[in-house]
Amino acid sequence: MALSDTACRSAKGRQAEYKLSDGGGLYLLVKPSGTRLWNQAYQFSGKQKKLSHGAYPSVSLAEARRLRDEAKKLLASGVDPGANKKVAKLTAVISATNTFGGIADEYLQRIEDEGAAASTVAKNRWLLVDLAGPDLGGQPIADITPAEILVLLQRIERTGRRETARRLRSVIGTVFRLAIATLRAKDNPTLLLRGALKAPRCSTGPRFTDEKCLGALLMAIDAYDGWPTLRSALQFTGLTFARPGEVRGATWAEIDVEEAIWRINGTRTKVRRPHEMPLSRQALDVCAR
Repeated sequence: MALSDTACRSAKGRQAEYKLSDGGGLYLLVKPSGTRLWNQAYQFSGKQKKLSHGAYPSVSLAEARRLRDEAKKLLASGVDPGANKKVAKLTAVISATNTFGGIADEYLQRIEDEGAAASTVAKNRWLLVDLAGPDLGGQPIADITPAEILVLLQRIERTGRRETARRLRSVIGTVFRLAIATLRAKDNPTLLLRGALKAPRCSTGPRFTDEKCLGALLMAIDAYDGWPTLRSALQFTGLTFARPGEVRGATWAEIDVEEAIWRINGTRTKVRRPHEMPLSRQALDVCAR
């Protein structure tokens, strides 16, 4: 016989716990303390099992019946509702603890461990913690939507920092790729935002596009009669097209005169990998001065 809400409300504790059946495996377990718990008995793979649906009256009779019917649908499709409930709980816990901020910290630690320059780590930390953190840091990463990210990016864009907004979208996407690779997110919402931001205003620096002008610059460097070390550094830069920081930090140990190779230490290259650069006869002459 099916239960009524009146019967559920009037059920009192006895010396021993007892059950009030509602049908379909659903029953109200009444404890000696008076606590009333919804349970559902079912069989799966030939084994008798029990599924909990919460306490009455927090879970009403109607809600308990709905949960029972959902469990029966899972059984009909060959799914154990008890195991399914455990997976759902675990997924909810993981989702709540795997926040964007937590995974962003993992990403920052990873690039630091891989040898990224301190300036690179600091720039990424500023983007992820200072700019994105207040909006996204505390949210489960799997729950963040493209619209939320777009609101953040457009707010930065309206201040005139278009390039910053573009870089932030990129580094947020990197955090999402880490989350996907570690099974904590299913997709990368930043992919849907391509083309949603205004193009940065690019201002190009001075450069030579005419070989005669470049030749004049090299001749002017050769004719410079000031500090000899500065003249040699400028000549060496013009002959190797190396980055200024790489030239400034060059050591004699890196120059192999016999093989005409400059082996740049990986700690000074942009990609943090050793780099070998062939040296011309003119570049070796500069080294020999």
